[in-house]
Amino acid sequence: MPSGSVLYSGATASAIQQHYDASNEFFALWLDEGLTYSCARWEPGDTLEAAQVRKLDLLLDLARARGAGRLLDVGCGWGSLLRRATGAYDVREAVGLTLSPNQARWSTERGLPAGVEIRLENWVDHQPAEPYGAIVSIGAFEHFARFGLAPAERLEAYRRFFRFCRQALPPGGRLVVQTNIKGNNNRLDRATVREMMFIIESIFPQSEMPRMSELVAASETLFEVLSVRNDGPDYIRTLTEWSRRLRHRRDDAVALVGERMVADYEHYLAAAARHFERRHLGLARVVYEAV
Repeated sequence: MPSGSVLYSGATASAIQQHYDASNEFFALWLDEGLTYSCARWEPGDTLEAAQVRKLDLLLDLARARGAGRLLDVGCGWGSLLRRATGAYDVREAVGLTLSPNQARWSTERGLPAGVEIRLENWVDHQPAEPYGAIVSIGAFEHFARFGLAPAERLEAYRRFFRFCRQALPPGGRLVVQTNIKGNNNRLDRATVREMMFIIESIFPQSEMPRMSELVAASETLFEVLSVRNDGPDYIRTLTEWSRRLRHRRDDAVALVGERMVADYEHYLAAAARHFERRHLGLARVVYEAV
């Protein structure tokens, strides 16, 4: 549990590390060059690299990052958004938070651009020296409420995150969240339930996907919701491309992490794509403005 709050209800650091610390080299086999481990934004003819840059640009534009001065990335992964923000958006200072030592070490060892800082720190412990001009969080919201919480407890866990963001932003500052969400197709057969539980137990332990309504309700009185998108088809294509790349480098992957882990990831990537196709899952991109 993080040191800064006994009320923290999200996934623990050890649960996060179980997934993201698997092997930097393993993820590098099938992610894009920037190790952007989240849904891309696709246009016809895109490579994975182009689609991931398009996603980063979309979210940075929505956050009004250009001219924001200071930007915070909550759940920064291997730092691709931070590099894009300082390299193409004139962000003076970009701070990223991660709970994965492997991600932080990989990013630091390869050299961080001027103005970029990656901290091995939970957002509940983060105390900014001065307000941020913009906050972005990509693929981290799923870890902010632990699996099994009652609906009211889950909503309060999300609200704590929005309180943190509101305190870190000036009035009019923007927060952009990209997260997987529960879909509205509740017709789940036994095979689907087993696949969902496999992902929760074996791939993303202690994590829970929010409902779209919770993304709105938890931010009330703190933020104005400016726009909401559900871009599930983007994740179908992203997962399909990740699967293709993993198959292409399968022998290398097995040599790095073993047959069992590779098989688990093949299962997870294929199952997740099916559940986006069936609308059991969705991909939310939400823009908030501090009131």
